[in-house]
Amino acid sequence: MRHDLRTSPRRWLAAHAARQRGWLGLAALAGIAAGALTVVQMALLAWIVSRLLVDGDALVTLSGAFIALVGVLLLRAMCQWGQELAGQEASLRIRVSVRAELLDHLAAMGPVRAGSRHTAALASQLVEQVEALDGYFARFLPQLRLCAVIPLLIVLVVLSLDWLAALFLLLAAPLIPLFMALVGMGAERLNRDQFALVSRLSGHFLDRVRGIATLQLFHRTAEATAEVHEAADRYRRLSMRTLRVAFLSSAVLEFFASVAIAVVAIYVGFGLLGYLEFGPAGELTLFSGLLVLLLAPEFFQPLRTLAQHYHDRAAALGAADGMLALLDEPVRHPAAGREEVPPEDGLVALRDVSLTHPGRGRVLGPLSLAVAAGETLVVTGPSGAGKSALLQLLAGFVTPDEGERRARRELKIAWMDQRPVLIHGRLADNLRLAAPEANDDELYRALERAGLGELLASLPQGIDTPLGERGSGLSGGQAQRLALARVFLSNAELVLLDEPTASLDEATEARVIKALAVLAEEGRALVIATHHPALMAMGNRRLELCEGRPVDRTGTASGKEKA
Repeated sequence: MRHDLRTSPRRWLAAHAARQRGWLGLAALAGIAAGALTVVQMALLAWIVSRLLVDGDALVTLSGAFIALVGVLLLRAMCQWGQELAGQEASLRIRVSVRAELLDHLAAMGPVRAGSRHTAALASQLVEQVEALDGYFARFLPQLRLCAVIPLLIVLVVLSLDWLAALFLLLAAPLIPLFMALVGMGAERLNRDQFALVSRLSGHFLDRVRGIATLQLFHRTAEATAEVHEAADRYRRLSMRTLRVAFLSSAVLEFFASVAIAVVAIYVGFGLLGYLEFGPAGELTLFSGLLVLLLAPEFFQPLRTLAQHYHDRAAALGAADGMLALLDEPVRHPAAGREEVPPEDGLVALRDVSLTHPGRGRVLGPLSLAVAAGETLVVTGPSGAGKSALLQLLAGFVTPDEGERRARRELKIAWMDQRPVLIHGRLADNLRLAAPEANDDELYRALERAGLGELLASLPQGIDTPLGERGSGLSGGQAQRLALARVFLSNAELVLLDEPTASLDEATEARVIKALAVLAEEGRALVIATHHPALMAMGNRRLELCEGRPVDRTGTASGKEKA
């Protein structure tokens, strides 16, 4: 469901900033204190110069002023350090919160709907796009508050010294944020395009790496390398356009700030020389004129700093736009109070469920089904009949659009399909995905039961043998039996198997089927989606699907499961 605060990236970012208003407020207060100390520092400098040049005081008589100046410098440095520290703490907390929000949403989407997005694009969002928020919260937001306070403080001090110099500063100030906003609108669009392009580039590169063996087999590595180079070059060009816009905004600010400071300097210089008698020019002293000159650059310094961090705002808005697209993906949560199943319903039960997939319409249902402890249910039907969707519903990977799924509390489920997930690491690491606390003896027993004893004996490093990504180094049948060994380790009460013998040779099929029979003899409930006659013969109950609905023996579609 779409959250009200997610109507725009700005409101979403503001909502996260509001949760850390304490740290952000502390950063702003430290920055304001540093700005006030800067005014004191400039006043001390102007006073010391005035006493030395106008009053002719000796350096020794001004030792107290020099000590005060050193103390102000130290306090100012501490305030600037505190501003940076508080801003970074706020940014870190917000990034942790945003990353947790994204991960929670992906978990709520489930592996099926989350799997529709490219893993490289998701990794880019969870790492690069979240990190792109750092500058916005740590530097831009505190600096935005400083821009509203410090220039006002300085212009009030200048106004007390010379109202005409203050007027010059006030006239120049609005031009800077105006041009920053105009340039920033283009920067925001470019950053949004840049994040979208880097997500596509990540996916493009990962696909080529995963398919490197196939590319080498068909002698297409040169073309693949050229494609990656071209995609990377597009990203380079867009990045340079983004940097050009960022430098343009800084150049615009520096131009107007330099012109304003030059006007103030000319006014003060001519006033001190006696060439100007308009307004308060004739009343300028070395102290007041020098203090105005020293404060003029400090008046624009907060705006300069804001311009330096303005691209952080554009980057954050571009990143937030991509993350909101993920967070706005619909998530259906199970109804409250439906976690526990009455004993007569067995392990897991579906009640009048229906499931739809975007672009495909309804893929399953309406259907009611209950799986009892210790039974073996075989699900058959042509390809596209909804067998995999049924297993996904039983596992809780997706939430039904209609009806409800009930499962026994703390039900242990094992999942195995024709493409088991294997990671880059040792054989033992892949086994311990199912049982992290399993010792080596338990791993050896699980491999023996899965029919991998001979393979294990032939490996010099045993369970410490390294595997490549997606099980590189194992045949398809060995990867399937490794997945079966994980099922043995898991002690799962319900085992869901999606075409477990697909693409296997006859000898490997026989070993896998034998291992599944052992699972059934142990009293585990098995739900097997298959076309294989030997697996069909294992079942003590059979469910046939056609176009997502169960059929009876006459072939008539029915909303109820038939034994």
